Amino acid sequence: MTNVFASLYETAAAGSLTLSTFLISLIAAVILGVVIAAVYGHKSGESKGFLATLAVLPGIVAVIIMMVSGSLGASVAVAGAFSLVRFRSNPGTAREICAVFLAMSVGLACGIGYPAFAALFTVIIGALMLLFEKVGIPGTASSELKKQLKITVPEDLDYTGAFDDLFTKYTTSAKLVAVKTTNLGSLNKLTYDITLTNAGSEKRLIDELRCRNGNLEIAMSIPAVGTL
Repeated sequence: MTNVFASLYETAAAGSLTLSTFLISLIAAVILGVVIAAVYGHKSGESKGFLATLAVLPGIVAVIIMMVSGSLGASVAVAGAFSLVRFRSNPGTAREICAVFLAMSVGLACGIGYPAFAALFTVIIGALMLLFEKVGIPGTASSELKKQLKITVPEDLDYTGAFDDLFTKYTTSAKLVAVKTTNLGSLNKLTYDITLTNAGSEKRLIDELRCRNGNLEIAMSIPAVGTL
């Protein structure tokens, strides 16, 4: 067991890179990258391009680490090149950022000669990701219950607290985040961030809200900002 988790470079002369250690590290990184992509893509509906990137990213990082190993100047140059990626990429969700860091960490471990540790790390983190996706994190609401609610009301309706009893009945939290006038000021559009008590309560909530706002427009959608 100790030999399995030992560095590949311990058997190389003076810690130098050989063809065998290069191939072992690269193949291990690519295989683990495919595993990470499979775990992340499980029921997520993520684009094929992003999943392909996750699959090859550990191999790329591993090769870079192997090439710059022992060279301070090359390491600084690579760090500067990686910093430019931030300015050529769109901001991602927390889940996407976590997946990218996982892939880079696995590539780093393989690149310095520890594919066994990289495999163990991938198994543990992958299992945690699947577990949280399956049962969620205790004390947090499911993303399916988080909604953005838009209610149109007449200008003469005092909307402050007008729907509090309905929110208490059908939601666990409700916060007014925006108010906008429309139709030459004769109507107000209210935007709430809400968390439903259960997934089947949308229609009942909307039906009761219609009785309060004079049957004007009501819209319910997923939040504007993406979650894990």
